[in-house]
Amino acid sequence: MSTHVAPPPLSLGLPGRPSWRALAGLTLAVALAHLLLLGLAPMAIGPEPSPLASKFITRTIVIAPPAAQAPAAPAAVPVAAKPPPPAKPRRPREASVPRPKPAPAPVPDASAQTPPPETPDQTAQAATATAPEAPASAPAAATGNTAGGTQGGTTTAGSGASGTIAGTQALRIPGSVTLDFEATGQKGASPQRGVFGELVWLQDGTRYDGRLTLKAVFFTLLNWHSTGKIGPSGLEPERYSESRKAEVASHFARDQGQIIFSNNAPPVPLQPGAQDRMSVMMQLGGLLAASPGRYPAGTRISVQTVGVRDGDVWVFEVGDEEQLSLPAGDFTTRKLTRTPRKDFDRKLELWLAPRYGYLPVRIRQTEANGDFADAQLRKPLPEAPAN
Repeated sequence: MSTHVAPPPLSLGLPGRPSWRALAGLTLAVALAHLLLLGLAPMAIGPEPSPLASKFITRTIVIAPPAAQAPAAPAAVPVAAKPPPPAKPRRPREASVPRPKPAPAPVPDASAQTPPPETPDQTAQAATATAPEAPASAPAAATGNTAGGTQGGTTTAGSGASGTIAGTQALRIPGSVTLDFEATGQKGASPQRGVFGELVWLQDGTRYDGRLTLKAVFFTLLNWHSTGKIGPSGLEPERYSESRKAEVASHFARDQGQIIFSNNAPPVPLQPGAQDRMSVMMQLGGLLAASPGRYPAGTRISVQTVGVRDGDVWVFEVGDEEQLSLPAGDFTTRKLTRTPRKDFDRKLELWLAPRYGYLPVRIRQTEANGDFADAQLRKPLPEAPAN
C-alpha cells in the first residue's frame, strides 16, 4: 500500500524567496523615503526654474521718458561741479591779405546795343564757320590738303593738288524742293529703260531730310535716305540708309566719334565735316553757292563720305562750266567728279546749276563693273532767288 505525502502549506513559503509580507513592508518603506525626500528638496535647492530660462531671445525695447512728477522735498544738496580744464592755447594764424573789390561793371549804353539777330532764311541756310584766306605767297602744300588730307586747309585757286574739307568754308544750304528725274542705265548686259526717280529735299533751318530714289517697273535701282541737323559746319548727318529688298544703315555716333554700321561692319572714325552719299551732293552745292569764286576749275574738295559699310574720303574735282540739254530744258552747270582711287570704287558725276542754287540737275553713278545709272532732270525748276 502506497503512502501519499501532502505538500507543505503555502504559508511556510518557498525556500530562498521573501514572503509577501516582507515585500509589502519594503515597498511601504521605499515610498515613505521618497515622500520625505520630495518634501525636503524644494526647501533645500529653492524654487524650480522657469522653462523659458533656457531660451535666448533678443529684442529692442524703447523706454519712454518718465512722467513729470512733483519735486520731492527736501531736495538733495547738489555736488559741487569740477572746474573745467584750462583751454589749450591756439596757434596764431597768419594775417590774411584783403582781396581788392572788383570794379563795378560799366552800364551799357542803350543806344550802342546791337539789334536782335534776324530769323534765319529757311530757303538758303548759311553756315558760320569760314576759314581765313591763305596768303598768296604761301605754297600749295601749306595752304591746302592733298586728295586724302585732313581738315583745316583752304583752297588755293587753280591748284590741282589743293583740297578743302567740306564744312570749313561758308555754306548756303538750298531750301526745300522736289526734283523729278528721268533715268537710263545699264545692269549687266541689260540696258535699263523707263526708269524714273525723284530727289525730295526738306529742311527747316535746323534739321533736314533728304531722299534720292530711282525705280524701274519691277525693281529699285537706287534708294538713298539721309537725316540729320543743320549746324555751323553745314549738314550734320545722323543716319544714312540704302534699301532695295532690305534696309542697311549707318549711324553717326558723334558722342563716340565713330560711324557704326547696322550690317556689323567694323566702325570707322568720324571725321569733322563728314557726309553720306545723299547729303554730300547738297553740301557741295552749298559750298559753291556761298562762294563760287573760291572753286575754279581744277579745285579739289575732299570730304569723308559714308556708305553703308565704309567711310572713305572722297575727292571731288571741280570742272569747267558745261551746257546741258536735259528733258527739263537747257542748263548752265558746274560739273564735279569723284574719280575712283582704288579697286571697286564707284565714280560719281554731279552737274550743279548755279541759276538754281547749285541744285543737282544731273546725277550719274558708275560702278566698277560698268553698271551705271544716269538721272537727268525732267521737270523745269522754279526760278531761284539770286545768290
